[in-house]
Amino acid sequence: MGGKLEPATAQTVVFLTAEYPPQPGGVGDYTHQLALALTQQGQQVAVLTGPQTSAPDQSSPSSMPGLQYPIAAWDWRCWAATRQALQSLRPAWLHIQYQTGAYGMHPAINLLPWYLRQTFPIPIVVTFHDLRQPYLLPKASFLRRWVTLRLAKDANSVITTNAEDAQALQKLGQISSTVIPIGSNIAVAPPANYQREAWRAKLGIQPNETLLVYFGLLLRSKGVDLLLEALSHCATLPLRLLLLGGAQDQAFAAEVVAQIKRLELTNRVVCTGYVDAQTVSAHLLAADLAVLPFREGCSLRSGSLLAALSHSLPVLTTFPLTQLDPQLANAALALFVPPNDSLALAEAIQRLVQEPNLRLRLGQKAKLFSRQFQWTTIAAQHSQVYRQLVTIC
Repeated sequence: MGGKLEPATAQTVVFLTAEYPPQPGGVGDYTHQLALALTQQGQQVAVLTGPQTSAPDQSSPSSMPGLQYPIAAWDWRCWAATRQALQSLRPAWLHIQYQTGAYGMHPAINLLPWYLRQTFPIPIVVTFHDLRQPYLLPKASFLRRWVTLRLAKDANSVITTNAEDAQALQKLGQISSTVIPIGSNIAVAPPANYQREAWRAKLGIQPNETLLVYFGLLLRSKGVDLLLEALSHCATLPLRLLLLGGAQDQAFAAEVVAQIKRLELTNRVVCTGYVDAQTVSAHLLAADLAVLPFREGCSLRSGSLLAALSHSLPVLTTFPLTQLDPQLANAALALFVPPNDSLALAEAIQRLVQEPNLRLRLGQKAKLFSRQFQWTTIAAQHSQVYRQLVTIC
């Protein structure tokens, strides 16, 4: 990474993203999967991202498509760094993957399209990954709303990943967007010669035990602490919990470790830390039930939810604070409980443990539902957006 970059072909799309593998994070994983799918369809891809703590695996060229160029910081300095990279690459499009928190809440990324219009004009696409509170809606400050809407207005094309965010942009700024859903960041692709029972045995799971899995970063907003409380209320059930994911918030991760000890759950909880995609897939296939107790409720923004569904797992999750996405409601493919309610979560866990036929039905619905979120389709929809920009710009 870094150094002098050779000019790319005229049909190259450059992704700008604050996170990208091997750095963990949902937006980074999404961008990686989209880049892979576009590359497989003949699109040239390059990636501008933040500094990496480790180098990509060069033994598998297809695992990291395209050139990569590090942006040292997401403050005002990112303007010149981005322009320099674009001048070297000479791409056809710049595609910004936007989630406010990923860029440190700094407005430089929001005003980047305005800056590039003055210094290096290029068609710009922006994908908004999450417009829920506190990033855009009522709790956000006027300035935060203004810079977020400014980013949308200065882009040549806007993509949202779900109907709720599309409606929010339309309501707040009369901004139209193309809705393209996300897909699962984890393919159903465990290691070679994978055997489910052997994998469960390696984890120490007894034949009579139900294995719950939480997949995602250990963040307070994801409700991991609520899940541990719920597990403590299920002391008589033969349960084990697999916490599958890395720790981005180290302070909260320390709280989780302390909570496990305080609730005397040490022998019932397995923490994996950050593991590669094949291992994630193996763990998901080994589980009996996915529990995702998001504090703000579930939505189709969640790569963790889609990963669980694509692995045919029955899902226990939480109602959103606003309206349940019609696609999720109509599919009836998960068991829902109110957010921030560990007792309700415990009761639902007990029900699913004691009703294997319900788990089977939910798993079958999950598999069917997930088929509409294939990366080949998502990549083709992006290619259509890029082609439209050629004629508009």
